[in-house]
Amino acid sequence: MQINFAHLRQPAVSGGDVNFAVFDARSSSGTTTANSELLAQLTARARANSLRIDQSALAFRSGGQIQFFGSKHLVDFLTRSGLPRWTHTLNV
Repeated sequence: MQINFAHLRQPAVSGGDVNFAVFDARSSSGTTTANSELLAQLTARARANSLRIDQSALAFRSGGQIQFFGSKHLVDFLTRSGLPRWTHTLNV
């Protein structure tokens, strides 16, 4: 199965840059625990492909709206800025 994701870099509020990944995925159960495990697995796989990831999140539709799950600061950023375009795919 292929998972779409965005790997981007943005300036950090405190200076420097933040590298982040947003994965087009949600656990089948949708529970917090399952989503946390899925996010950790996808982040590890992306890092294994030599991508630097400081923060990561899942993006999925729920109730007709895009929902984000993951690093608090990244989720806050994505809520304000919207879903980025997919830049990569990951085979899982």
